[in-house]
Amino acid sequence: MSAPSVAFLFPGQGSQSVGMGRLMAEAFSQARDVFREADECLGFPLSAICFEGPEEKLRLTELTQPAILATSIACDRVLGVKDLRPTWVAGHSLGEYSALVSAGSLRLADAVGLVHRRGRYMQEVVPVGEGAMAAVLGLPPEAVERLCRDEAKGEILSAANFNSPEQTVIAGTSPAVERAVKAALGRGARRAIVLPVSAPFHCELMASARELLRGDLAAAEFRDLDCPLIANVDARAVTAGAAARENLVRQVTGPVRWEASMREMARLGAVRFVEVGPGRVLSGLLRRILPEARIYNVEDPPSLERTLRLLEQEGP
Repeated sequence: MSAPSVAFLFPGQGSQSVGMGRLMAEAFSQARDVFREADECLGFPLSAICFEGPEEKLRLTELTQPAILATSIACDRVLGVKDLRPTWVAGHSLGEYSALVSAGSLRLADAVGLVHRRGRYMQEVVPVGEGAMAAVLGLPPEAVERLCRDEAKGEILSAANFNSPEQTVIAGTSPAVERAVKAALGRGARRAIVLPVSAPFHCELMASARELLRGDLAAAEFRDLDCPLIANVDARAVTAGAAARENLVRQVTGPVRWEASMREMARLGAVRFVEVGPGRVLSGLLRRILPEARIYNVEDPPSLERTLRLLEQEGP
């Protein structure tokens, strides 16, 4: 097939499910090789946790992050065998590491080790129960930012994920998040719900994790990218390895600017988007951001064949 111009999107934490990647590994040696390398890098059978669970283990942040990355890259490698490569890449939070592997900047083994430690740092720096995250639905982002300023009351509380025009996730200390959830409904939010996450990601409570990860990132090799990556921290395209590394440092405490990133991809010419990895969370967000976008996903052999067939029918 003549390859069309496509953007690859890589999911973050929350997209995991027991069994992810198993069918791809059974069907394609390239996917099996990814899981084998991840197992060897970590020194334990990450693949078994992906394929068999248990779910409680897969939800542990330090395991969730490398598990999603390995599954995403397994799918990415199979797409490469099928001669489909991205014109642009982006990844939601953790997914930015997957995007950098796809774009040739990070080696798989380095990325697996980095996100394993990233997950552990994020889990350890804030004791369980002291931080929280919540999704606010139905309020524009600027209204959520005002909400955070008003309800912080001297504590840490800020927007963590600008996911879509009507969905913003907030993070901070547990009391501040609880105040904001109650206040959001009074300000016109359709819903405001505390999320079942183990740490308050993408806010200043993660500052210690950022500094721990900074040293790990400095020790890893980041090559210049094969295609532009739209970074979480500022929704700007980056192709230099050094800049990609620094963005990952900033990303730990900075918000994920996902809506702006998708709009920037569209401005650069992206019309076709393929979610590469487990779940369809990003596909759902994209439909709210860019209703005119053509959206596909690849997480198993059936979705792979469907995506390739539809792209071939469309042509370049």
